[in-house]
Amino acid sequence: MANATQQRPDAQQAEERTAPSGRVVYKAILKEGEEELERASAALFWSGLSMGFSLIAEGLLTARLPDEPWRPLVSKFGYSTGFLIVVLGRQQLFTENTLTPVLPLLKRRERATAANLLRLWAVVLAANLLGALAVALAVTHGDAFGPADRAAFAEIGRRALAPGFGEVVARGVFAGWLIALMVWLLPFAESGRVWVIIVLSYVVGVGEFSHVIAGSAEVFAAAAAGGASWAAALGGFVAPALVGNVIGGVALVAVLNHAQVVSGESGNDL
Repeated sequence: MANATQQRPDAQQAEERTAPSGRVVYKAILKEGEEELERASAALFWSGLSMGFSLIAEGLLTARLPDEPWRPLVSKFGYSTGFLIVVLGRQQLFTENTLTPVLPLLKRRERATAANLLRLWAVVLAANLLGALAVALAVTHGDAFGPADRAAFAEIGRRALAPGFGEVVARGVFAGWLIALMVWLLPFAESGRVWVIIVLSYVVGVGEFSHVIAGSAEVFAAAAAGGASWAAALGGFVAPALVGNVIGGVALVAVLNHAQVVSGESGNDL
């Protein structure tokens, strides 16, 4: 009896110290995806307007740092700001939604779920892009920032527009993959949540991977400043980045993790 009594606490401690399995993480994100699909369109729209702060923070750092080769390594920490605000504030980000609400669709594969997913994507994407546009117009034409700051915002946008269509798509795949992977890691990151967001979004920024929302604020700022056309901003960045982000988020993360977890499991077990 004494040995059995000792073994129970030991087993409990071992379980507490064991990292959650992929199946447990899957269930947590599946539940979150179900909740997202149940939200009204208005609630989704008004929670998606903060990503422009990635442009603001990065631009402010860029304008205040010397023009040296190491400057992007520091200024790109500002790129993480919008992601911290949106993710920790439980707001909506389109590239997050290439993972969480996709899992209910992969599980049920119903037409109604697919239609609901498309509704969520359309509302969140529209809100994110309008928020990016509002920030771009404010930082370009408002009085809150000086000439050096505005020049930094426009230059960041011009750099985002420099690659061709195919390169933006390819870079967008990596951005979509990393941000959706961030969502996969967050449910059980506990006290490390902030660092998960900072590290992965920093890699997106310093790698100049094309994120459709953070990057839209950048290219819209360039267009608002007259450094690029609006057609170039939409057709040369927003469209290909959107394609790449969806491929990265859905195909390389949601589908692979879904297959990994449900392989050999019955639908009723999840």
